[in-house]
Amino acid sequence: MSRERLIYLPLGGAGEIGMNAYVYGYGAEGAERLILVDIGVAFSDMETSPGVDLIFADISWLVENKDRLEAVFITHGHEDHVGAVGHYWERLGVPVYARTFTANLARHKMADRGQPEDAVRTVSPWPEMTSAGPFSVGFLPVSHSIPESAALVIDSPAGRVIHSGDFKLDETPVVGEPFDPGLWAEVSKDGVQALICDSTNVFSQHAGRSEASVGPEIEALVSAAPNMVVATTFASNVARVKTLAEAGQRAGRSICLMGRAMRRMVEAGIATGVLSDFPKVVSPEEAAQIPRESLMLLVTGSQGERRAASAQLARGKFNGITLKEGDLFLFSSKTIPGNERGVIRIMNQFSEMGVDIVDDSAGKYHVSGHANRPDLLRVHEIVNPVMVIPNHGEHRHLREHAKLAEESGRKSIVAVNGTMLDLTGSEPSVAGYVETGRTYLDGAVQIGAMDGIVRDRIRMALNGHVIVTVILDEDDEPLGGAWCELMGLPEKGRSNAPLLDVLEEDLSQFLGRAGEKTLSNDDKLETELRRVARNSCRDEIGKKPEATVIVSRLR
Repeated sequence: MSRERLIYLPLGGAGEIGMNAYVYGYGAEGAERLILVDIGVAFSDMETSPGVDLIFADISWLVENKDRLEAVFITHGHEDHVGAVGHYWERLGVPVYARTFTANLARHKMADRGQPEDAVRTVSPWPEMTSAGPFSVGFLPVSHSIPESAALVIDSPAGRVIHSGDFKLDETPVVGEPFDPGLWAEVSKDGVQALICDSTNVFSQHAGRSEASVGPEIEALVSAAPNMVVATTFASNVARVKTLAEAGQRAGRSICLMGRAMRRMVEAGIATGVLSDFPKVVSPEEAAQIPRESLMLLVTGSQGERRAASAQLARGKFNGITLKEGDLFLFSSKTIPGNERGVIRIMNQFSEMGVDIVDDSAGKYHVSGHANRPDLLRVHEIVNPVMVIPNHGEHRHLREHAKLAEESGRKSIVAVNGTMLDLTGSEPSVAGYVETGRTYLDGAVQIGAMDGIVRDRIRMALNGHVIVTVILDEDDEPLGGAWCELMGLPEKGRSNAPLLDVLEEDLSQFLGRAGEKTLSNDDKLETELRRVARNSCRDEIGKKPEATVIVSRLR
């Protein structure tokens, strides 16, 4: 009989930032009872996933083993941790546990996808524990850039694991619970087998700053602004949203929230009691009637999202409001790597309007929600685990965090998505690998990243597209020549003749000399017509476009 073991298996979020999904299991090899921690999304970009709405971790392995799955636990309400719950719940069918604020957001996501809201169950923070098979799980409060974030205390017969979730060491967080080192020490005093720990800011050498340090700087900026002020931040950072709103209120300005996510987060914060004394807000219709120097807008779109409020204001009028020369736009946020182009595009559009832009390049108007290197060391020391397993980061972050742990004499290992670890012994070991990847939400449909759909879309974007149509009679003889439609291709090529005419002439010449075996076989004919079309384009314009061939036969 095989021994019982404690396993850890990241399906998303390890080796990348986003779409977090971490499996824990306890039991005999291959028969472990499982829990899932977080089920998040990542966001697409035009270079690698054009047209895709959202990206999920591929949970095929978990679905195949869902008879062993006990529950899902959500650490906090950021999209990269809870965003896929409504999309994936039907395939998992187990209870989802979260604290009040996160549960409120999760229920909205379930409702949006037509899934039962009562599958999401609200739990209280530590010391309350929830049983799930061989596991008992508690929500240990941490500070982060969204209210009611929690590390998870995961107990099993193999010992205690602490899954940090996203966290920072902030003892004055404005909204939400402060970091309590005494509580963490109490939870850890009887021994911790493994600390699975956020690696996002492992390269930041200075200790993290408190959210409270941002307020005075923002207030000074807003008070000195002569015209309308617009500010954007992560909508989920309700502490920052409150700081911005209070700065505007103290400067004598009316506050208007723009963007669905901004309104939803504030409403959730008020409904769950984590956001108190939020300044009174006005509607966009009311805002349009208020003098510009007495108005402050808080808008979505800090990452350059094309459909968010900031991008729409940058393109012109949004909700009846237009920015003008001398207005101030504040980015109270950090640009996530990969989003720089979108943010810079919006900055330039505002600059062309004469809007003054302030970002956080001076470090005054934003603080990170993640623990920096000295903070990680402090948590290692407080928890004093047998082993530290880095998660939530790109490969370079995980590797650096593992080195940091090892320098203090703690066992560590780099485990990227699909790496199953055995955490049972005195040091972590690789127990196996499972196939992982990405699933795309493309419109209303989920597709595999390797299905070729997005790859074809990228090829068409890079090379253009030509459609070739031919008609053959009952004797397999062409009726006239081929005709073409071009998309994303120049009108003329090297010969200075219309590209369409060149293509149709080359294709018609091929049809005139094609043999009976080719003309009578659809597959052969399509292959040859595609080859001729692409080669003709290459000769004329230096590109081989994607080609679709339509062969119609009269029978």
